[in-house]
Amino acid sequence: MHSGSLPPVAVAIGFVDRINRGDVDALGKLMTDDHELFVFDEPPVAGREANVDAWRGYLQSFPDYVIYPRRIAESDRNVAILGHTTGSHLGLPDAEESGLTMIWLAEVVGGAVRRWRLVEDEPENRRRFGLDVPP
Repeated sequence: MHSGSLPPVAVAIGFVDRINRGDVDALGKLMTDDHELFVFDEPPVAGREANVDAWRGYLQSFPDYVIYPRRIAESDRNVAILGHTTGSHLGLPDAEESGLTMIWLAEVVGGAVRRWRLVEDEPENRRRFGLDVPP
């Protein structure tokens, strides 16, 4: 199946899968040319090439980084993923890091991720992005 025909939720889960596998080349293929990464309040990383470079550096520095989706909501071309990580730059034991949840937002356009945004996991954001309903 061609990636352009996949629903946004499948593209977003594929994006997480490639991060979890450390497959930066395949991750780049799921980004639009004008892909943007927003990490909380930091300035965005703009453009596919800059993001591939950033992911390559991050995953080389933190090869055990894994995203654990707990809940997923989709509306139109936007996908919200509530979850936690292990092996990140936080340097915490996995048991401690897994207690810190966050929300990833993917805007999918034409079978690729246009924007990948990390936001705080708080009740207002859960409601806003459709993640407040029990699974």
